[in-house]
Amino acid sequence: MAEVLDRNKQTPDKPAEAPAAAVPAEAAGAAFAPAAPATNKKKKRSKRKLVRRIVVLAVALALVAAVIVWRSTRQDGGASEVLTEMVSRGSITSMVEGSGAAVAKNSASITLLSGGQVLEIYVAEGDYVHEGDALYTIESKDAQERVNSEQKNVNNLKKQLAKLYEAANDLNVRADYDGILLNVASCPVGETVVSGTTVATLVDNTKLLLPLYFSYAYEGEIAVGQEAEVSVPATMARLPGTVHEIHKVQRVSAEGGRLFEVVVAVDNPGTLTEQMTATATLAGAETIYPYAAGELQWFRSKALKTEITGECAWNSLYDYMPVSAGQSVLTLTAESSDDEISTLETQLRNAEKTLEEAQKNLDSLNAFAPIDGTVLTVGITAGEEAKTGTVAMSIADTTTMIVNASIDEMNVSYAKVGMPVNIDLWGNGMIGTIDSVSLSAKAENGVARFPIVISVDNSDGVLMSGAYVNYSFTASQSDDCLIVPIQCVKSAQTADGESVKVLFVRSDVPPENTAELAMELTDVPEGFYPVVVETGISDNYNVELLSGVEEGVTVYSGVAQNNGMGMYF
Repeated sequence: MAEVLDRNKQTPDKPAEAPAAAVPAEAAGAAFAPAAPATNKKKKRSKRKLVRRIVVLAVALALVAAVIVWRSTRQDGGASEVLTEMVSRGSITSMVEGSGAAVAKNSASITLLSGGQVLEIYVAEGDYVHEGDALYTIESKDAQERVNSEQKNVNNLKKQLAKLYEAANDLNVRADYDGILLNVASCPVGETVVSGTTVATLVDNTKLLLPLYFSYAYEGEIAVGQEAEVSVPATMARLPGTVHEIHKVQRVSAEGGRLFEVVVAVDNPGTLTEQMTATATLAGAETIYPYAAGELQWFRSKALKTEITGECAWNSLYDYMPVSAGQSVLTLTAESSDDEISTLETQLRNAEKTLEEAQKNLDSLNAFAPIDGTVLTVGITAGEEAKTGTVAMSIADTTTMIVNASIDEMNVSYAKVGMPVNIDLWGNGMIGTIDSVSLSAKAENGVARFPIVISVDNSDGVLMSGAYVNYSFTASQSDDCLIVPIQCVKSAQTADGESVKVLFVRSDVPPENTAELAMELTDVPEGFYPVVVETGISDNYNVELLSGVEEGVTVYSGVAQNNGMGMYF
């Protein structure tokens, strides 16, 4: 036993020597039996170490494989799935939506333009008033005195201006009626003409008068308006006339007969003038003849005179010059006249404006309801000294509200006056009507928006002034039409440079209407071909197809990607 232990004994610097030969178990006998348990334990420990090493190696290989797969996934973008849709038949409605603020359609605020003591208030907040109802009374002596003072100033300026107008009118010599000028005076331009100068005689030559004498024996047979026949030997004309005047004078003829005067009027055909000899017969029980012939006279005449002294600026003074009623024949100039008129006119306009403002100030102190409506606010208190600028009251007719909104340039053509509009206020649905659509746009964030006004019946009082509401209305609707999801329609450019809308249609071979695009779309998988389509209206999900494809065609929609953590599109 001791020899065996010595042979197997090892030192730190000398390893144990291996036995020369194995000792058979039978020869070893019982002397070696005690060493057997130690050898079995070593074998078991070696096996466990080997198992652990195999497990560690397997785990390491699994991690390496996982890293390789992960890297491959990162490089390839993960698994993907091509998404498709089918062109189907259905209905589509295009809606226009927006929001806006609601205000009373008819409202008014009364602001104090002058301060004063509040004597009495006749209404309270929430009261319904009718136009013309008294609202309050404020006393202000200063406001009343200012109105009186401004009114006197306006009246004074009007009187001064009237005098200047009259003087300015006198600078023109005008014809009072139609006729001709006779006996005209010489008035060279630049020459001073004294007031009262007769510059011409105006005669009315449209008619002429013929004074004749008849015997008193015919006194009862002649009356004003009686028909007459006038004979003019110089022109050999017979013209109709009428008895214009009758004068019961007492003329005695050479034969001793008593005569009275009858004046006959005759229209001038353009060939008659004064001092022509003429006679006339009157129609009665028998023809009535005058005592003798007479001479024609102008129907009327007047001397045209200057009213003031001034310098001749212009004239149209010629003998036998025809003129019309109101026509100027001479114009004078007077120093400072035009300047004075212009200055006074300006002063009068300013004074009238000041008076209007003063009257508004006074009226605001004794106010009456300008409209029918509900009193929303009362800003004054009885007994206080109200200050200028205070909003005394605000009134609104809330039975009808309006929504001030706007619509973008793409949809403004759908908005028509009178069309119904859906109004929503926190779930409360109402129906409104488009009152107006502005023709002038306002730019908002690079988009042109057109203001619209929507009228809403608010008899139930649901809408409050200032509330924001959502509106919507149907722009257009198509029934039994071809539709496809919006995302399927792509914008592209053809080889000719034309911008078009296309669908990528799945087909084994290219369709006859396959479009040639300027640039190939790499994200579209094989087996799908671009087809130009014409689109119509759209909603939030689908778009109408007017041409290009047929019902039942499968089209490319997109690709769903798997990044190892889930699907994304």
